[in-house]
Amino acid sequence: MIQSARLFQAGALAAAMVLPAPSGAGPSPELVRPEEWRAYAEAFLEPSGRIVDTGNGGISHSEGQGYGMLLAYLASMQADFERIWSFTQAELKVRDDGLVAWKWDPGAEPPVTDINNASDGEILIAYALALAGADWGRPDYLEIASQMTTALGDAVLDPRAYGLLLLPGVDGFSAEDRADGPVVNLSYWVFEAFPVLAALDPSNDWKAVSQTGETLVATTQIGARGLPPEWLSLADVPKSAEEFAPEFGYNALRIPLYLMRAGLHDQKTLSRFLKATDLGGGYALSDLASGELVAVLEEPGYRAINALAGCILGRGSLPADLSDFEPTHYYPSTLHLLVLSYARKEMPQCL
Repeated sequence: MIQSARLFQAGALAAAMVLPAPSGAGPSPELVRPEEWRAYAEAFLEPSGRIVDTGNGGISHSEGQGYGMLLAYLASMQADFERIWSFTQAELKVRDDGLVAWKWDPGAEPPVTDINNASDGEILIAYALALAGADWGRPDYLEIASQMTTALGDAVLDPRAYGLLLLPGVDGFSAEDRADGPVVNLSYWVFEAFPVLAALDPSNDWKAVSQTGETLVATTQIGARGLPPEWLSLADVPKSAEEFAPEFGYNALRIPLYLMRAGLHDQKTLSRFLKATDLGGGYALSDLASGELVAVLEEPGYRAINALAGCILGRGSLPADLSDFEPTHYYPSTLHLLVLSYARKEMPQCL
């Protein structure tokens, strides 16, 4: 009885999130519209429940499965949600610690080519399971979400001078694993999920994890652009981790999106990201050591992140071409739906 009551607290906490509150009626279909989900699913969801990363050699990963589950929940597509979760459970939940292998390659045998976990993948999966479980009356989803969250917290939370850190995976990132460890990736902090994870797993301090991430995002300003690197060493003074490019790259561009979706609208922080990454017609990725651009991303899903930040900062609504969804590649398409679903719920004036 105690466990059951604790699990269903996820519904109460989800009500405080930027996502729809579990109410028994399901989320508003306007957050991810039926036609948007159909287009997304046609482009990236296989009949088996596998979400295909079309920009990364057609592989699948725990992050993609978690995103697919979250978007299916926001679209009220229960059958598709179950299909994505079933693939995840059968093909990726193969570790003996309750966590999920991060990489699945259809061209390999066996297809799991890296058994290490990715902590953001677990967070997204557990978060989606908790929201769906509370909203759709599925205590089995809540139970699995609780087990996964506790297993993740026990395995990757690392108390250090900078606060309670979220390691990117079980293996390879701690001070014991690396000379420059611990190493973190701030884009793994899915801020909107932490209150729900705290309800699922009161044995670990997820509130402290969230606070650590907020502080690190606000204070880690490297190079002329003043941005955090993709992979951040916290062995001493924060710096780019060894053996990784010193870049604000494809992973890191999610940081401001996760802040915004969690309602963390600090003007100074959002302005800093916007100034460093907005080129008008594209989203700029940069080398933090040299200050040089390494890529300018022009797909709508990337540009929508800065358009949302600009709206929050009072600079006008999203352009018309970003207010409608058409799939491109898996990653920017996913980000685009995350922007639109948030704006429809919390910032309709931006559309």
